[in-house]
Amino acid sequence: MNKRFVNPFIGGMIVIFILSIVHLMIDNPILLAERFFPGFGGWIEILLIAFYAGFIIDRMTQGRNISYWRRFTWSLFTIVFFSQLFLGLLGYERFLMTGNLHLPIPAMIIGGSIYKLKIGFMPILFLSTIVISGPAWCSQLCYFGAMDLQISKGGKKPRKVKHKTALKMTFLLLVIAGALILRLFDIDYVVSAWAGGVFGLAGIGIILLISRKKRMMYHCTVYCPIGTITQYLKFINPFRMIIEPNACTLCMHCKPHCKYDALHTIDIKNGKPGISCTYCGDCVSSCDTNAIKYKLFNLQDQRAQNAWIIISIALHAIFLALGRI
Repeated sequence: MNKRFVNPFIGGMIVIFILSIVHLMIDNPILLAERFFPGFGGWIEILLIAFYAGFIIDRMTQGRNISYWRRFTWSLFTIVFFSQLFLGLLGYERFLMTGNLHLPIPAMIIGGSIYKLKIGFMPILFLSTIVISGPAWCSQLCYFGAMDLQISKGGKKPRKVKHKTALKMTFLLLVIAGALILRLFDIDYVVSAWAGGVFGLAGIGIILLISRKKRMMYHCTVYCPIGTITQYLKFINPFRMIIEPNACTLCMHCKPHCKYDALHTIDIKNGKPGISCTYCGDCVSSCDTNAIKYKLFNLQDQRAQNAWIIISIALHAIFLALGRI
């Protein structure tokens, strides 16, 4: 096999393997095409999604504008997710995963679990992505993140966030404490849902106002409690992003490319991005001396980067096929 097609082939096979298991094990059709074309639609969709994953992996592992393709795939997932939700709300139930609606707000992954005292599908899915891909949830998989990325993009230099750690922990504790209070006082589910909705709407306001102004993903980096959890739990995954001090010239060309407030001078001198880094890779191609690199055990730098791309894009493609309410 041509070496160029090894990475796309591996990614495509991962997608086929995972989606085939899901398709065969769940009685109620979870793949959208199977609901419209029973008996063969699901298999066709699996092949198409695998081909799509392979195509994106080929583009990204060949170094063809990695940042562009990450934005494209992330935005595509968000558009597909909310389009299916909208169609489901209009009464087309086949576009809903189960027919049981819940608020599509990231904070509800932790808040809902605490309120119900139950670990459901979404917390398990979220934690699984951290084990498999580290912080890819915050750079490729969350539907709110794509909105934050699009709003914050621009040529201006991102503004540094003051008191970032204190703010992150405050919002995280606010969600945990709020869910506990609602649970302890046996507050009605409808009221609790409204509380979650208000938190989500506030997040959208932050994206539209603060992220745009600061040219930085303020919602994902500071406000979102799931983002905070991801930032600290990502180290259970073996992938790392490093900055080689001997190669780095402190030119700071990388800083404008980081929307996660993770590339300040102190971070670069320490040889690694800040805690809010999501390994998105936007900074890698901006480094003229190739000082910023992916690290995975003893693999060569390019192989480590390719492994990250294969895993994150395979997960993205699987989410694209399964990501519905």
